[in-house]
Amino acid sequence: MLETATILFFSFGYMGFLFAIAYIGDKHADMGRSIVGNPYIYALSLAVYCTAWTFYGSVGRAVRDGPGFLTIYIGPTLMAALGWLILRKIIRISKIHHITSIADFIGSRYGKSTILGGVVTVIAVLGIIPYIALQLKAISTSYLVIQGYPEIVMPRNFAKIPVLQDTAFYVSVLLAVFSILFGTRHLETTERHEGLVAAIAFESIVKLIAFLSIGIWITYSLYNGFGDLFEKIRSEPEFRRLLVMENRPGAYIDWGIYIFLSMTAVIFLPRQFHVAVVENINEDHLKKAVWLFPLYLLAINVFVLPVALAGLLEFPPGVVDADTFVLTLPMAVHQEELALLAYIGGTSAATGMVIVETVALSTMICNELVMPVLLRLPFSKISQRGDMSGLLLSIRRSGIAVLLLLGYTYFRFIGEYYPLVSTGLVSFAAVAQFAPAILGGIFWKRSTRLGALWGMVAGFLVWAYTLFLPSLVQTGLLSSEFVTEGPWGIALLRPFQLFGLEGFNNVAHAVFWSMFVNLGGYIGVSLFTRPSPMEHTQAALFVDVFKPREEFTWRRTASVPDLKSLLERFLGEQRTRELLSQYADSRRLDWEKSLTADDDLISYAEKLLSGAIGSASARVMVASVVKEESLGIEEVMNILDETRQVIIYSKELERTTAELKAANERLQELDRLKDEFISTVTHELRTPLTSVRSIAEILYDTEDIDPDQHRQFLGIIIKESERLTRLINQVLDFQKMESGRMEWQIQEVDLCEVVSDAVSRTDQLVRDKGAAVRIHQPEAPMPKIPGDVDRLIQVMLNLISNAVKFCDEDRGRIDITLSHANEKVRVDVQDNGIGISPEHQKRIFDKFHQIRNVNKTRPSGSGLGLSISRRIVEHHGGVIWVESEPGAGSTFSFELPVREASDAG
Repeated sequence: MLETATILFFSFGYMGFLFAIAYIGDKHADMGRSIVGNPYIYALSLAVYCTAWTFYGSVGRAVRDGPGFLTIYIGPTLMAALGWLILRKIIRISKIHHITSIADFIGSRYGKSTILGGVVTVIAVLGIIPYIALQLKAISTSYLVIQGYPEIVMPRNFAKIPVLQDTAFYVSVLLAVFSILFGTRHLETTERHEGLVAAIAFESIVKLIAFLSIGIWITYSLYNGFGDLFEKIRSEPEFRRLLVMENRPGAYIDWGIYIFLSMTAVIFLPRQFHVAVVENINEDHLKKAVWLFPLYLLAINVFVLPVALAGLLEFPPGVVDADTFVLTLPMAVHQEELALLAYIGGTSAATGMVIVETVALSTMICNELVMPVLLRLPFSKISQRGDMSGLLLSIRRSGIAVLLLLGYTYFRFIGEYYPLVSTGLVSFAAVAQFAPAILGGIFWKRSTRLGALWGMVAGFLVWAYTLFLPSLVQTGLLSSEFVTEGPWGIALLRPFQLFGLEGFNNVAHAVFWSMFVNLGGYIGVSLFTRPSPMEHTQAALFVDVFKPREEFTWRRTASVPDLKSLLERFLGEQRTRELLSQYADSRRLDWEKSLTADDDLISYAEKLLSGAIGSASARVMVASVVKEESLGIEEVMNILDETRQVIIYSKELERTTAELKAANERLQELDRLKDEFISTVTHELRTPLTSVRSIAEILYDTEDIDPDQHRQFLGIIIKESERLTRLINQVLDFQKMESGRMEWQIQEVDLCEVVSDAVSRTDQLVRDKGAAVRIHQPEAPMPKIPGDVDRLIQVMLNLISNAVKFCDEDRGRIDITLSHANEKVRVDVQDNGIGISPEHQKRIFDKFHQIRNVNKTRPSGSGLGLSISRRIVEHHGGVIWVESEPGAGSTFSFELPVREASDAG
């Protein structure tokens, strides 16, 4: 039965059946009737994690390590338990931002960085090529083994087989065709590839049925159950070790590292991210998948150890490769149907991985490597091209072909020297380098693009040094002395005992060092660098994705025809018309009347482009047709960002205090004040800007405006501009004082003149409030003091403005009293306002602290005035304080020493 013609018939028949399933899935999707829109299909698609490495390699690993093979499945099970916490957040973020791949996710989180997306893509491609080669090796090996039936002969020297006679070559071509047909039909990669998902889910069923059938037959037909099999193993002393964990130094550490490695791989392998995140239809499907997927892993692994033990009992040591026991055991006892089922199951496991992996990686190559380069090369003239959808699809299809070619090349020249599991773990260790950037990115706002970049690059270089380069030794490309003695004979640089660390498995050793430098670089560089305004915005959107958020954005405008033309170039005319029509219908817009796109439509267009060319490239293309307000957001965001840094530094100082409980309470309060401060400053900036813009538009549109009204409008513009200037200057002054960069001009100062000047400047403010100001000076002349005149006037302006703000609404009265005694001068500013409660008096001079007036919904100003005043007074060697009772007004006082100007600051 197992003749070559029969094997080829079933092989091509199986692939043809996959084509049919994928075709039906896509046709139903086109008709609006999804066949994959349920949690069971979603859970089965996650089982693409179980590749040929699981189907064949787990048995081989069980032969070598006994229960150690379980670590690769314990990790995903634990991660599934965390799925609602981590994976749900990643899915929500990806849906909102039209994320197309894991590279797009990381690049988008850190300021839509093209560099970061490109680095992630390079790491993913170099790390996954060995894994693709592993699948091709499994298919080729299983075909050659079953083709030799009834003999059982292990194939060797794949590199000596002519390419045109190599099964793996034709498999690569067939998989490339399948991936291109069903993985690149549409340009928008955030659209579902429902045919592809349906085929992957079917393959998951096939490989599970195949492995369970082999396992049940071996356990209950070849032997009399688990007890009989284990009893026979116990009678063989050399095999008893397979029933217990290794008893060697470092064994438990290896277990822990392998579990961590598989936890990261089940999400961060490009194919896993693609099926779990990009292809997810409904976030709620995760609820069932978090227990169905672990159940699948349990089912496909329950017979791994029995198959491994049976192979050891049936075959002489070293004659049959343990990776092939699933296939060779049925062949050994002439169970041809089971052998063919095992072959189909292994082929299914391998092809599913290759198809999804190449689709995911080709998207990354197109969006994160090729497109950013084309957009920045002047001779490419991308901006002058018409419909680019065909070009983008060609790039992705070429990417699939190149990936399979690279995988095939690696298989022929390197892959044959290593067992399946070892090759798979090398790829796992590579994608683990994404873990800090992703997990930190969705939970830690302070992380920066440079931190993620340096961490990943450093970790990947260590991975290459400790795992990839040693793999070249057996091929003869590197001398064995590189591994045994270290480069240049330096023992501390031996890749398997780096810096003298011994006792670890080679993979565990590489994972330890690569994650150590990765995490260290990520945290360290992030702490010593500042996020850009775009990073700041993206961090808040990613970390707080589940919180309702009022975005702080400046208005953007664009021509609807320009925006439509841009979308048509990348998505095609018909698809663009459909998507814009859906947008217009949902918002009841008339394109004929609305020729200017607002910020919502621009954001919508940018997200659509993100699904086609990635977030970073979409941002560049949209910026080419968008007009922004004259006052750039970066200027304001830089101010707010600097203030945010002050808050962060304050938090870090608070954490160093001995009283932990008090510090924690203070941190919570600072966080609340920070949010209130940013909200207040946003409001304070927007209000005058809105007023200025509105009046300017009236003046621009109205030619015959009345001169008096014209003068009145100009007066309002001047007043609101001064208000903006005061607010921004106040924030900048505070930042300068915090950083110690404030310049002081010390001279002899007459405090009476300072008070008079401040009263004069606030005269209009006082009259607008209907209040009265009285100055009380001593009969004897006031002594002059050394000081900075402008800064002392600023103190008085802050105190008078504060008094005006909170004095009595109907009979406001402000008394300013000057006095001197004991080589000190004193100023008291008293109002008849609402007063200050005792708890507020203690913190009234803290930065950002504001007292909310009961008659107002929001306090005006930035909340920095009194804090700045205290810093100025203290710089002059003085003190400032407040005395008040609720309902009885407040008195703000400060004292300054009388001394020679040369002694001052």
